[in-house]
Amino acid sequence: MKIALVARHASPPATLADPYAAEQAAHVAGLGRALAAGGHKVVIYARKDAPGLPDRETLAPGLTARYIKAGPPATIPGDQLPQHLAEIGRYLAASWKKEAPDIVHAHHWTSGLAALLAAREQPLPIAASFGSLGAAEQRHGVPGPAENGRNRMEGCIARAVTGILAHTSDEVAELAALGIPGTRVRVVPCGADTARFDPDGPAARRHSELRLLHVGSLAAHQGLDKLLKIVADLPDAELVLAGGPDPEALDHDIAYRKLGKLAASLGVADRVTFTGEVSAKNLPALIRSTDILISAASYEPFGTAAISAMASGKPVVANAVGAFADAVVDGTTGLLVPPGRSDLLLKRLRELLATPMKLTGFGIAAADRARSRYPWERIGAETAAAYERLVTAYGGRPASQGASATAQNAENQAERRRAA
Repeated sequence: MKIALVARHASPPATLADPYAAEQAAHVAGLGRALAAGGHKVVIYARKDAPGLPDRETLAPGLTARYIKAGPPATIPGDQLPQHLAEIGRYLAASWKKEAPDIVHAHHWTSGLAALLAAREQPLPIAASFGSLGAAEQRHGVPGPAENGRNRMEGCIARAVTGILAHTSDEVAELAALGIPGTRVRVVPCGADTARFDPDGPAARRHSELRLLHVGSLAAHQGLDKLLKIVADLPDAELVLAGGPDPEALDHDIAYRKLGKLAASLGVADRVTFTGEVSAKNLPALIRSTDILISAASYEPFGTAAISAMASGKPVVANAVGAFADAVVDGTTGLLVPPGRSDLLLKRLRELLATPMKLTGFGIAAADRARSRYPWERIGAETAAAYERLVTAYGGRPASQGASATAQNAENQAERRRAA
């Protein structure tokens, strides 16, 4: 198939003002590579958000990025992006008139709107992935600019596109609250690079017998205050909080200063490390250095860190929300607790730590689940299968019978694994 991926960013942005922009960009890049490796011709369309970017760039065999001049060549706040969507839509329409893709897959509501604008001139089947919905972000207190009309527009876009690819079961429920029936939605989770994230390989240096790791922003909805209190009750543990602004900018970050004061008041400042943003190059070694990936977040739409940790042979202990609820098999690859029950999180964590053989077994099972369920090869095949259905539903014909057979074979294998 010829596939157009429309995204806010073709690669993770330099700034993390939007806590999920980088995860979504990484997902698009991983998906694009997986689809191209599966024999499809893939083009990622993204706004030129950095100086020096070319008009087009080959990212991998079969995978090209096209950077659209719309607005300043810099990362801009989400509430400023809608004013450039008409220009992006015109570019897409002109490009697709020259060479029409078989299907368009738009990531984020702004990309969905741009794709629908282009489809007025060049009708095509469009799949939409929101990843993180505005109503859910507001309910959970996720920081970010107030994008005027976002909630209303997400519902309109969801009804207008050919179909929706959600990342989690929670997202399906959020879409249902917008009036979108489950029959229009298919769940395809985020993937993991199981070649980079695996149990073998170098590990970062650690400073205690027990290391707990959290990967994510320092925002309030991540529940880091609860993790600091849990560490206060685990005198032999160190806690590494990986994420937030660049390490050199930590001292100027309000959330960091608040959490630092709390750590000091709890007497755990010497056992808590704030790393700031961790590069993709260094993250695998950091994950291998931990015993458990832990989270008290109330909202997790992507789950990239948890899946990567599982692929590295690390169990996950977290609230049963979003991607955690889908990825973690409670009592097998980690532990899940109801959100808001940090007392139960501590209790179950203590029980797990008291049984080292169970901790080891969880890690082995976590790696096995990640390798079987979340490798990019499988995610790419499932996505391609979803595309084939949408193209057929739109009234077209599958572009590649071979690609369809490959996707169907992957689905058949998945069904056999689930049945077993």
